[in-house]
Amino acid sequence: MTFDAVAHRLIAARRGGPAVPFRDVLPADRAGAYAIQDATVAGLGPVGGWKVGGPSVEAEPTAAPLPEAGLRSSGATFEGPMRGAELEVALRIGRDIRPNGALLSAAALAACIGAVLPAIEVVETRLADWKDADPLAQLADLGTHAALVLGEPASMDPASLDLRTVEARLSFGGRVVAETRGGNTASDVWRSLAWLARHAEARGRPLSVGDVVTTGSCTGLLFAKAGDRVDGEIAGLGRVAVQF
Repeated sequence: MTFDAVAHRLIAARRGGPAVPFRDVLPADRAGAYAIQDATVAGLGPVGGWKVGGPSVEAEPTAAPLPEAGLRSSGATFEGPMRGAELEVALRIGRDIRPNGALLSAAALAACIGAVLPAIEVVETRLADWKDADPLAQLADLGTHAALVLGEPASMDPASLDLRTVEARLSFGGRVVAETRGGNTASDVWRSLAWLARHAEARGRPLSVGDVVTTGSCTGLLFAKAGDRVDGEIAGLGRVAVQF
């Protein structure tokens, strides 16, 4: 099956069609996963940003472009079978980033950030058997991304952002389900962003003014119940909420 054919089935699943067995999506490698991503977002409309993250500070990050239509303001309402939520730190790009294949310094990257925002990534899958799915199939499915809900921009200096000290609290229906300090496994936001800037440029979608980059979960992936209001708070950044 071609990358375009796989993307067509994933798009149909997003629009209410049948979920896709992960083996029908599974690419041979990351390059194939990214090709499926590109074909998927080509059918979903403009790209409004990226997600980036990784399991450790040493591991190569992974990324996915985010459809602009999925960027929503705090308080948005969503329906879906998974109702997954991750509390994250997001960055709004204030100056085009063109690394020309280089890994930019933290100082150079921080100078390009227009705002830091609290965010909740809403997680849904188009895979019928996602619990058993190979990570490459999940990556091809835009990293199981459904939407990114954004709080108000914080007043903090972007250069002072350190994911290793971020304090995050996530609540479902008024009940605290996660409280963390330094819970982002990738740890180094500037390493992740430097990798992403080079990666996005190589894919023909360089980081540009207005793009939003979300930098990975600070709380892990947790699942709400139907009817839950999900509230997130990041110390020094503010609050963000979504209603399921």
